[in-house]
Amino acid sequence: MLVMDGLGGLPIGTNETNDTSGKTELETAHTPNLDKLAADGITGLHLPVGTGITPGSGPAHLGLFGYDPLEFQIGRGALEAVGIGFDLEKGDVAARGNFCTVDDSGKISDRRAGRIDTSTCQKLSELLNEKVKIDGVEVIVQAVREHRFLLVLRSDGLSDAVAETDPQRTGKAPLSPEAFEPKADKTSSIIADFVEQAAVILKDQRPANMLLLRGFSQLPDWPLFHELFGLKACAIAAYPMYRGVAKLVGMVPYEVDDDLDKEFALLEQYWSDYDFFFLHMKQTDSAGEDGDFAKKVSLIEEMDQMIPRAMKLKPDVVIVTGDHSTPAIMKKHSWHPVPLLLWSKLCRPDNVKEFGERACLGGSLGAAFPATDIMPLALANAGRLEKFGA
Repeated sequence: MLVMDGLGGLPIGTNETNDTSGKTELETAHTPNLDKLAADGITGLHLPVGTGITPGSGPAHLGLFGYDPLEFQIGRGALEAVGIGFDLEKGDVAARGNFCTVDDSGKISDRRAGRIDTSTCQKLSELLNEKVKIDGVEVIVQAVREHRFLLVLRSDGLSDAVAETDPQRTGKAPLSPEAFEPKADKTSSIIADFVEQAAVILKDQRPANMLLLRGFSQLPDWPLFHELFGLKACAIAAYPMYRGVAKLVGMVPYEVDDDLDKEFALLEQYWSDYDFFFLHMKQTDSAGEDGDFAKKVSLIEEMDQMIPRAMKLKPDVVIVTGDHSTPAIMKKHSWHPVPLLLWSKLCRPDNVKEFGERACLGGSLGAAFPATDIMPLALANAGRLEKFGA
């Protein structure tokens, strides 16, 4: 399963560029290898969660793995913790944090603080660990990558039913961490105390003079991937969150540099050790969020060039898709269905000859099939499902 994060897109429009072709990022990219797989396989557009729902990365990936994201819900904090190998304990509350920039009025001018480098993030995280003190609470801040950090609160009687402080847009002040229910009052008070202290500690830092928190969560108790599907699985991903969601469902995570060549080298190295591989490319989503249409196109073309390496391994089934759409013109996740192709020797090819949103619209899988149908379909095409009934 090759996942280009945020793969789905929209035409950027003639107001933004001289290109009047009206093509999405995927449709614009030169992808002869993906087009060949699409022509020999089956295609469609999947819905990560449901019609009109814009998914976060966690639920979107759970859907790809065959877990109904409406049933199996978890915040980004626990995913981040597991992804970086943090030993999250039962009862801990974890949150995904962003160092951000606020102006003199306290409003957010950059949610990612200019994507500060990881070494700066580490210094700021260490500063918060040293300076923040809350009675009866162990506060742990751990750098993740660039502007991202992990916050873990450890105490008795904590709850993850707390609203995030990130308004998800600039020009707004950070939100208050409101409790959704009375049992979370203690936790929301602790978080508010942490944020208040952090604001004082960071106020003279530039550009990261404030922080935002989201995805408050605790460890879940879920059935594992191999129990559901009988597959020994691994995850190859550069970013911790994606290794985290894979690890939570029982996949073996492999950390790798943000380099597609190195990811495919790991795929080749461990090919004989696993039945299922999840290989993740993050940069397509980042380019979409940055509004960089051309970069997203070039990254899709980079993945296309890797397809022959995957096919040389002689897989039974190849799935290429995204977890959600991140159109460059929107600079954020969107609700649009996501293009998908599935290749196997047992496919009944449809009439689609290229891999793109409008082409997949006419594919045999349909224009809006549930992401949770992908794994059963993959198992069937791999000859791993028994006949139902006598």
